[in-house]
Amino acid sequence: MPCLRLGMQCVDLTSMEADVVISGAGPAGCSSAISLNNSGLKVILIDKSGFPRDKVCGDALSLDVVNQLSMLSPALAENFRSLENKTASGGVIISSPAGTAVELPFFHNGVPAQGYVSPRKDFDNFLFQYIRDEGKTISLDNCALKEFRRKNGFWELETEAGMIRCRFLLAADGANSVIARKLFPGNTLKSHQSAGLRCYYEGVEGLHPQGFIELHFFEPLNPGYFWIFPLPGGLSNVGLGVPSRFLGKRKINLKQQFADIIREHPIIRERFRFARPLEEPKGYGLPLGSSKRRLSGDGILLLGDAAGLIDPLSGEGIGNAIRSGRVAADQVMRCFSSSRFDAAFTRAYDREIYRRMNGEFSLSRTLQGLASNSFLFNALWSKASKNETMRMFLADAMADNRVKRRLLNPLFYLKLLR
Repeated sequence: MPCLRLGMQCVDLTSMEADVVISGAGPAGCSSAISLNNSGLKVILIDKSGFPRDKVCGDALSLDVVNQLSMLSPALAENFRSLENKTASGGVIISSPAGTAVELPFFHNGVPAQGYVSPRKDFDNFLFQYIRDEGKTISLDNCALKEFRRKNGFWELETEAGMIRCRFLLAADGANSVIARKLFPGNTLKSHQSAGLRCYYEGVEGLHPQGFIELHFFEPLNPGYFWIFPLPGGLSNVGLGVPSRFLGKRKINLKQQFADIIREHPIIRERFRFARPLEEPKGYGLPLGSSKRRLSGDGILLLGDAAGLIDPLSGEGIGNAIRSGRVAADQVMRCFSSSRFDAAFTRAYDREIYRRMNGEFSLSRTLQGLASNSFLFNALWSKASKNETMRMFLADAMADNRVKRRLLNPLFYLKLLR
């Protein structure tokens, strides 16, 4: 009989009962599990991969991610401080299509702040192992979900560890979510996706001494960008991302564009003279939050990338994934306390997710359109490169949506171009 030992308890894996099953142990799934730690519910967390495992990503952990960890658990936030394989980042260097680079420091509530860059292999494992150490959630890696069905108000899940029956299912199984594809087929919106490539390098020259990440909005990528994110040990996460709707229109071959930038671009090529790739470039897709999707149903919620909660402008999704896990846990607890699991009741999750995130998604979508106007982008960055006040305004705009909205005012650009 297959058995999982949790402390002194042996759990039969051939058939299990749970209140909640979370499919996917990335940031969204782990954050929901952590948020349910003291709910009194029996929670099982499953993932098809064994941890630690790689996740193709830019690896940047924004200020929002750091803040979300504190909201999840003060102990978790404290443990994050001792996570070794991470690099502190004090800001971002952004290059315009014309090649003008501007350094923008990070701020939080008007005070200098820092984000981090950490390989997802390490960061996701950090979250997963925290859950295992806490011992309040049954956590099963190397446990793929093979089939699932709704029956008599419960979910029956066929997994590699056996059958699991649960009242509530949280789908946090990523951008290629098998659950979302089957149950929410209308959520696949190609016009609201982005395509990316990532490759780890060693020996990239000219990295910022304070770990600033780099976003280069070169043509023809703009409003997509080429990135360089510094990692510990002299490594870098290098990649590019482009909104899918521009790929066909501009006939962009991502792998070829990636190679051309590293080999030929005047700003980049000298920095890669002695750099060595540690892998072949790996591609991935990003479901952007630029269109509302259906996120809930009878006894089910979609979380993180499975819900399409990635920022349309920056491509950042980890902070919103963690946030969605917290919101999902709140909804689950309301469902159990009210004994309501129907789609009409769980729809409150959709409303709360978009109440918190849709304003920023809409703003990012609009700014993405403005960024695609290379003339305006170049003019703004030319002025910022020569004007400290403009640079500080842009730094404030990254941290405050109220400031960022000023970039939507046509009068802002009329004054800029005078």
